[in-house]
Amino acid sequence: MSPVEPFGARLRRAMDERGPLCVGIDPHASLLAEWGLNDDVAGLERFSRTVVEALAGRVAALKPQSAFYERFGSRGLAVLEKSVEEARAAGALVVMDAKRGDIGSTMSAYAESFLREDAPLFSDALTVSPYLGYGSLRPAVDLARESGAGLFVLALTSNPEGAEVQHAVRPDGRSVAATVLAHLAEENAGQAPLGSFGAVVGATLGDLSSYDLDMGGPLLAPGIGAQGATPADLPRVFGPAVRNVVPSVSRGVLRHGPEAGALRDAAERFAEEIRTAVTGG
Repeated sequence: MSPVEPFGARLRRAMDERGPLCVGIDPHASLLAEWGLNDDVAGLERFSRTVVEALAGRVAALKPQSAFYERFGSRGLAVLEKSVEEARAAGALVVMDAKRGDIGSTMSAYAESFLREDAPLFSDALTVSPYLGYGSLRPAVDLARESGAGLFVLALTSNPEGAEVQHAVRPDGRSVAATVLAHLAEENAGQAPLGSFGAVVGATLGDLSSYDLDMGGPLLAPGIGAQGATPADLPRVFGPAVRNVVPSVSRGVLRHGPEAGALRDAAERFAEEIRTAVTGG
């Protein structure tokens, strides 16, 4: 059995071929209502199927937010499992937005839920929280490496509350966020064309030149669209690391549903604007 191609290499190819865009699948109640759907499992299933069928064959990545499925219990998770399976079969990379973080055997169990190759919710990458100490993520790091998956570690998030932890300065004079980025640089050392261990860095944060974002892995960047950032902001925010940015757009695309063609058109516009901003032409 040949080894699985690492997530970073697969992501780099998908970004180059399809454009550097990740579309979030966030079926919250207000968006279901905008689509004329009920806030129930049937509405959830219709919403998810429409997004996957419209976009999975066109965008680099889809990012389902697991909480919006978990709130419906086992039936919601069944919809999530099917969405992940169908999205990956259509060629999209799936980034599971679950933001898991714990220690020891519990972290191992979270990792096995999303990063073990035969798991029902196996995803190409998983978002995780390092705020029990970066070392607490080791079970997820090890399993991701073994299965060819990736991680996106919360580093510089766009929510205002994040700064009280992420900007805190350690005794060595380095901020918590900078420490997380340094750990990721170590994980990605020697990996080409792109490492598999990325960071979540908000596109709405403005000048981040004081941080070394060029740590060899991808930067998942929420905030484009409804949260106020635009593709044109990306070079200013991310500087030399902009080529490794995977902007994540949710409502900016999803509000154009439920018509599949309108969803595709919106995603293609964002992908082209992002490609132009990143390449400068």
